[in-house]
Amino acid sequence: MEPENYRKDPLRFASLIAHQLQSPLNAVSTSLRSLLEEYAGPLLPKQRASLERASARCDQALTAVRRMLTIFKADADQETRVEPAALASAVRRVHAEYQAEAAKRDIALRLELHAEGLSVALGEAALLEMLSVLLDNALKYTPEHGRVCIATRPGSTAETVVVAVADSGVGVPETEREKIFEPFYRGAAAKDSARPGVGLGLAFVKSVVTRARGTVTVRKADLGGAEFVVELPLAPAPAEGATAAAPRLRVVVVGGVTAGPKAAAKIFRLVPDADITIVEKGSVMAYGGCGLPYYVSGVVRDQKSLISSPAGVVRDPVFFRQVMNVHVLNQTEALEVDRNAKAVRVRDAVTGREWRLPYDKLLLATGSSPFLPPGLKTELKNVFTLHGVRDAEGIKTALADEMARDVVIVGGGLIGIEITEALVQKGARVTILEARPQILSVLDPDMARLVQRHMEAHGVRILTQAAARALEGKGKVSAVVTDAGPVPADLVILACGIRPNTELAVQAGLAIGATGAIAVNQYLQTSDPDIYAAGDCATALHRVTGKPYYLPLGSTASKQGRVAAVNICGGQEVFEGVVGTCICKVFDYTVARTGLGEAEARQHGFAVATALAAGPDREHFMPTARSLLLKLIVDRASRRLLGAQAVGPGAGDKRVDVAAMAIMAGLTVDRLAQADLCYAPSYAPAMDNIITAANLARNKLDGIMVTVSADEVYQMLKRGEEFVFLDVRTPEEYERVRLPRAVSMPLGALRGRMNELPQGRPIVTFCDISLRGYEAALMLQAAGFANVRVMEGGMAAWPYERVE
Repeated sequence: MEPENYRKDPLRFASLIAHQLQSPLNAVSTSLRSLLEEYAGPLLPKQRASLERASARCDQALTAVRRMLTIFKADADQETRVEPAALASAVRRVHAEYQAEAAKRDIALRLELHAEGLSVALGEAALLEMLSVLLDNALKYTPEHGRVCIATRPGSTAETVVVAVADSGVGVPETEREKIFEPFYRGAAAKDSARPGVGLGLAFVKSVVTRARGTVTVRKADLGGAEFVVELPLAPAPAEGATAAAPRLRVVVVGGVTAGPKAAAKIFRLVPDADITIVEKGSVMAYGGCGLPYYVSGVVRDQKSLISSPAGVVRDPVFFRQVMNVHVLNQTEALEVDRNAKAVRVRDAVTGREWRLPYDKLLLATGSSPFLPPGLKTELKNVFTLHGVRDAEGIKTALADEMARDVVIVGGGLIGIEITEALVQKGARVTILEARPQILSVLDPDMARLVQRHMEAHGVRILTQAAARALEGKGKVSAVVTDAGPVPADLVILACGIRPNTELAVQAGLAIGATGAIAVNQYLQTSDPDIYAAGDCATALHRVTGKPYYLPLGSTASKQGRVAAVNICGGQEVFEGVVGTCICKVFDYTVARTGLGEAEARQHGFAVATALAAGPDREHFMPTARSLLLKLIVDRASRRLLGAQAVGPGAGDKRVDVAAMAIMAGLTVDRLAQADLCYAPSYAPAMDNIITAANLARNKLDGIMVTVSADEVYQMLKRGEEFVFLDVRTPEEYERVRLPRAVSMPLGALRGRMNELPQGRPIVTFCDISLRGYEAALMLQAAGFANVRVMEGGMAAWPYERVE
């Protein structure tokens, strides 16, 4: 738009400026909230008061910005055909929204409705916003114990209808009744009232009404204050014989982090005119929670990146409104679901105002909350959970300028392990306390021990079977108390797992599943067919066991959100379940798993066989080759793959992804061994790692190869059992590093030295990955040695002490 056009249309110019101001204002608002939460240190009373005033002003500015953008949207939509809005329904809805606020101030809020069956030539969103402005203003400028009335009545002609909002408040002097609709104008009485405002609400009303070819005026009300009178044209009656337009699909989504926004976006694509509202308790929505450790470490430099689309657009309420026509109510809590009335009662966390949102379909995407061990003083400073952007900001602040250096992570699950590298990179001394016998319960113990050994090599102290009993400190945490004594800490991260947020579902009388999450069917419907659930709050079926399963992941939430959306829109898409595929980065190690673990498979009644295969993740002669240890869990009876786990610096992700697909397809290890996978020296060995592991499993199932695990060998050594622990690597490898009690006999010299081995004693062979160990075992068996076993995985799978 040229400068001259800006002067002709200052309202449009202001809206364009508002668009530029929105992002910096959001950033300032977030920073102010972080300061008020004392993430940057304790505040003096005067500092807090000053910051609270600044935060209130910032929120006021954001409200003005959003109002201007709404005006701009109304302007942009003037040439777009919108469905007429039912006047009575809109008036009832806005009246219900403001009842609680009126009652709080003892203001009588009356409704006089004489417009049943009438529709106006105005879109529903614009009509609701217009009515909200008028009613909000009436309540704002009416003193306690006053009166407000919203009424509809016939218009001046048969083709119009009137909506009037009257109050007993400060009124509008006759000299100001024209100016009051100008942008940024506030009357003298409004200024004297000290009520917050910037003079945009009535400008918005004027803009919307004028574009609908209506009129708006203000006069003295019979109640003593002001009466705003809006006269709108009625929508044209449908042509004779024309079918009435179907009512818009009204969808309320509770939860705005992962599953909720994904569902809202899909609903918009399937039913573009749907009335979609997202209710989100927090201030930040649609953020990449799994990226928080990388934000703490500094790999992700800008918080905005976590809440942006791949194109770099911030996914805030304005984005959802402008791009997808989705109305977002952030900092708004869903309090109650009235299934009979099909409405959700919500509360604005800033103003305390309560109202009800009607729905045709409801999606509960309420997510999860961190589990906090009972008895811990979580109110101490520098105690976090890493369950949101605010925690990440707090941790970053605590680590800055060496304010926190002794960090204790309570819990050795995925969350605790993922944040460890970021903390070490920031120079922190990290201790992990895990109440169970091992970290990473998603892994089998043998694989978890390898991860623990790797983390300890990077300076991380890990204490297993060490529960946190209490947090000590005066105002700020100073130690974590365990049964073995206190562990010093000036920063604590509670990573003890999460629990599904089911309070709203329980209140509504919906069924809760065996996992403690909301029970859903294959279409993600709850026990109420008009209410769906997706994400961390919903249960899922495990594809292997067919039983309810709970492993909350962003990937699962996104898929469930999409499936729920399709079915909300009338589809019949099935969510087929999960196999528990997950991955995390531990320094330079990839740690991944899918399907069932060894003990888990036995608990479900499977006769289990395992295979542990180590090797480079691409051709060994490539400089980029990295070692990788793969473990497969197989059903002996059917030879079907049940699970897979990967640990090591090699590319374990793609091998576990292949295994996940094989498990979902019900493949046996025999079929997996024939998989036609990519091969080039830069990407994989000619016999890919997972194919080698599948062949190892086949050999064990067929009795061709007899193995023993590293843990079993370790226990044999501890018990002092008599056996030959035969290292068949080269002398150079043996001198560099070896295992306790190991006897060196290189594979190339084995045939000529077999006479040195005692005939009646058990022999365990191994090398670096046990390929040569397997060949040595075959040679010994051919020579008549009866009790020969191979240590699976070789030294790569040995998580205990070594001799160097």
